[in-house]
Amino acid sequence: MGLIELILLAVGLSMDAFAVSVCKGLAMNKISFGSAAICGIWFGGFQALMPLIGYILGARFEKYIDSVAPWVAFVLLAFIGLNMIRESLSKSGDEASAELDIKTMFVMAVATSIDALAVGITFACVPVDIIAAGGLANTIVGVLLIGVTTFIISCSGVKIGNIFGVRYKSKAEFAGGMILLLIGVKILLEHFGIWG
Repeated sequence: MGLIELILLAVGLSMDAFAVSVCKGLAMNKISFGSAAICGIWFGGFQALMPLIGYILGARFEKYIDSVAPWVAFVLLAFIGLNMIRESLSKSGDEASAELDIKTMFVMAVATSIDALAVGITFACVPVDIIAAGGLANTIVGVLLIGVTTFIISCSGVKIGNIFGVRYKSKAEFAGGMILLLIGVKILLEHFGIWG
């Protein structure tokens, strides 16, 4: 997985956190950089941590899944992407809460980053290849990129939610789901020699 795919993956993964951040911003009467940064740190931190855990777990089973690795990556990314698309099209609204306490943010950060755990498993199947060091170093650079991207997008989501409301929440989730689905399809097409 190259740099472009990794950036797209990071943006796709961050859309759940963006949607929750928009709701947070909507519920806040007045926002500050500090409140936006709290959301960004929680969501970005967990979006970076979960793929690393997934990679470590996936690497342990790499020899067993090596022959079906592109299929595993495709299934995981397609499942996550289709689930995000389904959520974006559902009519149920999330309750907006301005709470930024540890318990609330921990639960939200875990909930929005569970899909990143599965993506970490795909890193063991389709390795990240963006720096010459290879292996775990590439994965660490990859998860840091995911974390920083999510931090920036989450901080922006708080501000956007405070200004515009939930107008962009569903569109962001839909776009994120499509990005993940398309990356999964690209991995499968590369496996068959149709792409790249």
